[in-house]
Amino acid sequence: GMTLNDSNLAGAVLRQAILLGTTLLDANLAGADLSGAKLERADLQRANLSGADLSSATMAGTMFSGALLEGTNLSEVAAAGAMFKQVRMKDARMLEASVNDASFHQASLVRTSFHHSRFYDVDFSEANLDEALFYHTRLHHSRLVAVAGAGVSFGGSRIDHCDFTHAVLPGSIFGRAEVIQCVFRNAKLNDSDFREARLSGGDFGRATLRGTRFGGATLKTADFRGADLTGARELTAEQLAHAMTDESTTLPNGKPGPYRPGRR
Repeated sequence: GMTLNDSNLAGAVLRQAILLGTTLLDANLAGADLSGAKLERADLQRANLSGADLSSATMAGTMFSGALLEGTNLSEVAAAGAMFKQVRMKDARMLEASVNDASFHQASLVRTSFHHSRFYDVDFSEANLDEALFYHTRLHHSRLVAVAGAGVSFGGSRIDHCDFTHAVLPGSIFGRAEVIQCVFRNAKLNDSDFREARLSGGDFGRATLRGTRFGGATLKTADFRGADLTGARELTAEQLAHAMTDESTTLPNGKPGPYRPGRR
């Protein structure tokens, strides 16, 4: 419960420290070792945590809004109700983390790695995801509305009931992902890769998927009504027959839908 605003703790060894409810506004914790620390309800808004080690820390209700977390190690953290709004997390690692009811609204997550982490009811809306890696990640009931980023990888992930409305994710990878009842309305997914992905339902209304690859993908009742599939590659007649199209769909050959078997 102490107030340590503006403290200079750069490089400090705070391993397994108990910092419950501690206020560290604008503190300098660059390169500090906070591994295993108890940070529940701590307030680290605008703090400098670049290069710090927070692995295995517990941070329920912790405030990081506006903080600098570039190159920070957040692996195996438990972050229920944590706030990461507008953080700068370039090149950070959040591997095998458990995050729920949290917010990364307008965060900069450039090249951040989220391998094997679990996110439930998390808000990533308007975040910058350039080259972020969600490899084998579980995303459940999360908001990715209006996120933007080129080359984002969701390879091998399970993405369940998530909202990608107005997302701009050109060249992104969903290969071998399981995508269940997700919303991609008005999303821009040009030149993305859905090879061997398993799509169960999902709304791609007015989404742009020009040049996207679908080799070996399962498109069970995926709704492409209004979608632009111009130049989509490896999209077979059988796949299209399992998806939903209508006259507002643009088929891979550039012609308007709906797709009908045998139609050229």
